[in-house]
Amino acid sequence: MTDGADNAASRGVKPANKRGTARLGAVQALYQMDIGGSSLTDVINEFTAFRLGKEVDGAQYLDADEHYFKSVVKGVVEDQRVIDPFIHTALAEDWPLKRIDSLLRAILRAGSFELLRRRDVPPKVIISEYIDIAKAFYSDDEPPLVNGVLDRLAHELRSAELPPRVQADDDEDAGGPADKTD
Repeated sequence: MTDGADNAASRGVKPANKRGTARLGAVQALYQMDIGGSSLTDVINEFTAFRLGKEVDGAQYLDADEHYFKSVVKGVVEDQRVIDPFIHTALAEDWPLKRIDSLLRAILRAGSFELLRRRDVPPKVIISEYIDIAKAFYSDDEPPLVNGVLDRLAHELRSAELPPRVQADDDEDAGGPADKTD
């Protein structure tokens, strides 16, 4: 799954550091688990042995923080029953989580896990990183949706670390940009 990442530069996505690459790998692993039914152990072993920092089909994967990759993938799987209801409440009523495509769902789950459990990472960094991942694969409505959903969750889960949200009249869409804060 390097095609989306290969096109990222043409969409203005900044290059990833080792944690950013770990996040991208985690999203790809979660997607693979969802689509192919791979087990947690199998997908972690495959990514650490054959993908992260390796050449695959002529494309070079960037070096990744392997520990961070594992913590995000394992964390999403372990906390999915907590994470999914949070995401569901942050989506517009007519867009339940089950209607979201698998890759976008993986992005939202990984970002939500980090907001919930990775208190060592500022919420704005988490949101920005997952917007960049969304931009690597999508160019339309998906990056703003990721922005809006993760911003809502950040304000719900970690409000003390963020300025208060300013509600706009048009903030009823499936997200609403995080930059609506002052």
